Amino acid sequence: MNNNQQNQASKTNAQQVRQQNAASAQGQSYNTEFASETDAQEVRQQNQQSAARKQQASSNQQGQ
Repeated sequence: MNNNQQNQASKTNAQQVRQQNAASAQGQSYNTEFASETDAQEVRQQNQQSAARKQQASSNQQGQ
């Protein structure tokens, strides 16, 4: 392990990791309030629309 990796490892907050692991084991979300507000279906739809726009833009550029 080089010096930089050692410095990064020492910045880990062990207490915070333990809290996150404990919350996860209990099925709780820890600092992830946003996750419950995410509409997976809406995200998939937006991703499909984005992919379609990219495909259309790519096709338009090839035709020029």
